[in-house]
Amino acid sequence: MADSKYQQIKSHILQRIETGRWQEGDAVPSENQLAGEFGVSRMTARRALQELAEQGVLQRTQGAATCVAPLKSQSSMLQIRNIADEIRERQHNHRAQVIELAEIQADKALAAHLALPVGSQLYYSLICHWQDDEPLQLEQRFVNPALAPDYLEQDFSALTPHEYLCTAAPLTEAEHKVEAMLADALSVQYLQLQVGAPCLRLHRTTWSRDGVVSHALLTHPGEKYQLGGHLTFVPSERINRR
Repeated sequence: MADSKYQQIKSHILQRIETGRWQEGDAVPSENQLAGEFGVSRMTARRALQELAEQGVLQRTQGAATCVAPLKSQSSMLQIRNIADEIRERQHNHRAQVIELAEIQADKALAAHLALPVGSQLYYSLICHWQDDEPLQLEQRFVNPALAPDYLEQDFSALTPHEYLCTAAPLTEAEHKVEAMLADALSVQYLQLQVGAPCLRLHRTTWSRDGVVSHALLTHPGEKYQLGGHLTFVPSERINRR
């Protein structure tokens, strides 16, 4: 519940900045005020303010009010590398094999990742991304239907889920976790691996200002793929600013 409330506080602040209700230099509510308004601990409110400060959205100075940062330093649109772009930039051809698109119910683990109640409806996609004639990434993605209602209607052989979600629910935040693993049944079948072959799996959770958008498992053959690079934040434009 604390994680859900903390995201609600961040979304609340971002919405008021993006609509122009709070301008550059305006003071935002204090930790105590936010804690009271959202019914959370002061620590949860502090976490939300601190992360927005680290992203350049807010400015925090000890002993002074927390204020909206100047527009030139703000960062609310997180860009993540698209597998199709990566492949094309290496002068290879990308092809997406759409294996499954379905509605499922969230178990306990997925509900926690997406900050939804257990049993909630989710959208699920299973897609294998190919580089030329070799499978390079198996993408399992679980999506919050409230934030991407047309997800299952997309042609993911023509555009990637990443590309669609960047338009449907622009990303403000992402969390990455990487693990080394041995090929599971799906990886053996679709990545054409031997049982027990080494793999790299990226766990990626993404947020928009309205909440968690998706949780993805991106599995790569260990001998064919290297994870690297950095995340680039692009300044957002405020809308309806007056």
